[in-house]
Amino acid sequence: MTWGESHGPALGCVIDGCPPGLEFTRQEIQDFLDKRKPGQSRFTTQRREDDAVEILSGVMADEKDETLLTTTGAPVSMMIKNTDQRSKDYSEIKDRYRPGHADYSYDLKYGIRDYRGGGRSSARETAARVAAGGLARKVVPQAIIRGALVQIGEKKINRDNWDWAQVGQNDFFCPDAQMVEEWASYLDGIRKDGSSVGAVIEVIAENVPAGLGAPVYAKLDQDIASHLMSINAVKGVEIGNGFEAASITGVENADEMRIGKDGKVEFLSNHAGGVLGGIATGEPVVARFAVKPTSSILTPRKSVTAKGEEVDVSTKGRHDPCVGIRAVPIGEAMVACAIADHYIMHRGQTGRV
Repeated sequence: MTWGESHGPALGCVIDGCPPGLEFTRQEIQDFLDKRKPGQSRFTTQRREDDAVEILSGVMADEKDETLLTTTGAPVSMMIKNTDQRSKDYSEIKDRYRPGHADYSYDLKYGIRDYRGGGRSSARETAARVAAGGLARKVVPQAIIRGALVQIGEKKINRDNWDWAQVGQNDFFCPDAQMVEEWASYLDGIRKDGSSVGAVIEVIAENVPAGLGAPVYAKLDQDIASHLMSINAVKGVEIGNGFEAASITGVENADEMRIGKDGKVEFLSNHAGGVLGGIATGEPVVARFAVKPTSSILTPRKSVTAKGEEVDVSTKGRHDPCVGIRAVPIGEAMVACAIADHYIMHRGQTGRV
């Protein structure tokens, strides 16, 4: 569970059901948050937040090394203080609904909305998810969970150029070195036009134990999709081939199998994205999700006020021209949380992993 708002004093998460005996350091969690935090390039919001995580409960420090923490089995609570809020940037839209934003729907549901950055609807909330994902990785330590940006607007990477080593060497988490400059030029133009653009992120989880998941109500791919869909601004999720599977034949889509040299089953392809019938096959779990363009933009858009007046809305302040860039570590975290949950459930049901 996460708590807190974009312009409140802090935000954080409470992780319940965490197994006891997991060892980690605060810095390990911080390293994941540092990948997500704002203000690291001209292509993200210039809000300056340290995103320094504090571990408040559910752990004990090692007597000889206080930086080494061990989970106790009690709920783990983490907090990240907000230090660079500028609520006045939003004063002009206090009574105006931003088109494409959650302003209108929140007001309909609650009768009150936090116009200061969107409150709970802000992507700021996702910092706590990244902290939780850092701990979730400790539950299944053999799993390697990595994400990359594969599309901005209509500009897609060339998959033949995929290189994981490139992901940490550019501002876009881009695995295609040849696409970096093109994206940079493209986003500069988008920002100058006072607009924003969407993106697609791909998350790949390797070494996921075969057997995780269930046939119907607790499918692994179902929960991964649910976790990813819960991220702010996400409008679509696919596993493996995803929507492409609708345009190909069964012959093309089938993941054929043979017996490998070690005597174990070997898949000749992975169109299923590592999940069949809701259960992990042992192949890499592949998920992609689409993030819509940032709703807060400078270009005036037609809207209405809470009093029913017709107005044009232009949002000032510091906003991402492509919020999908910082969604990469968030997607990784949510996939990690889903896999950790299923790992624990599988161990409880079968006594093995």
